[in-house]
Amino acid sequence: MPLHMTKIAYRSGSIDNLRRWVESGSRAEMTTRYLPKRHEEMIGGSLYWILDHTIKARSPIREFEQRKDGRWTIWLDPQLILVHPAPKRAHQGWRYLAEENAPRDLKDGEDVGDVLPGRLAGKLERLGLI
Repeated sequence: MPLHMTKIAYRSGSIDNLRRWVESGSRAEMTTRYLPKRHEEMIGGSLYWILDHTIKARSPIREFEQRKDGRWTIWLDPQLILVHPAPKRAHQGWRYLAEENAPRDLKDGEDVGDVLPGRLAGKLERLGLI
């Protein structure tokens, strides 16, 4: 069972902008200062993207590669897979996400309907209302 990670899609602004960036080449890359300690478990897992305090999509992780400047490149498949939206608080950098906590992929043509904004959903969940 692969391990996943979450990351805020800052500067994206929308899922359409994120899709254009991720799917623009033969593979997408993200850089990070530190290699995740559990990086070997993450090959075959996914990077789950957070937009507006909500996990909205994922990109499969291909490999980790060290750069000449000491930073690390995380190579991703050039695809953005929409997932069932799940509230997620903001954080800096990346965080691990276990398989059992990862939101499921949306099926072709599946509509999530009226989804609550991430912050509101998070507050209602903490109150036990959803």
